[in-house]
Amino acid sequence: MVRLLLLGGPGSGKGTQAKRLVDLLSVIQVSTGDMLREAKAAGTPLGMQAAEHMNAGTLVPDEIVNGIVQQRLARPDCGNGFILDGYPRTLGQAQALEEAGVTLDGVILVDVPDDLLVERLTGRQTCSACGQMYHRTYQPPAQEGRCDRCGGELVTRSDDNEATVRERLRVYRDQTEPLIGWYVAKGLLKRVDGQGAPDEVLKRILTQLGRG
Repeated sequence: MVRLLLLGGPGSGKGTQAKRLVDLLSVIQVSTGDMLREAKAAGTPLGMQAAEHMNAGTLVPDEIVNGIVQQRLARPDCGNGFILDGYPRTLGQAQALEEAGVTLDGVILVDVPDDLLVERLTGRQTCSACGQMYHRTYQPPAQEGRCDRCGGELVTRSDDNEATVRERLRVYRDQTEPLIGWYVAKGLLKRVDGQGAPDEVLKRILTQLGRG
């Protein structure tokens, strides 16, 4: 059984790596966004409370998120292990997880310099017709501005501009980066260079997990 937390700034690729590790380790990916949407759709008491904030565009309070996560981790499909992606985001959430008796086997920090994170996020493009993803630098289309798959127009998300991305990074540094010291003190944190191709990063993670 493997119980992991993946940490990293927006654009670090931790979500991509989580999906790969799920297949390799035969565990469940537990994503905050997925859990909140699932609880909302299911109409659970906590889900309804979360829905009020999500519909209003406000942050879901920690006590609601903590409860939803703890309910999710108690389900049978997490019995063989899980990978946490997007939770905990704050020290308060990490403390609540520990107080709930949830133990982790390791914490992987996918470490990428801020300037590269900005380049990754501001270069993203999506086909307005079929949703295919591209990147101006790393995965450009054959014809600029047009989707290879369907010929649709490629657009950039409104929140993928540099000012917004740097604000997201500031919030990450302020709220989530303190978790690094917390997990270092517990002897759980392993730092992985997140630069390079996804296959290279995955190999580094597996090496840190003793599975390389």
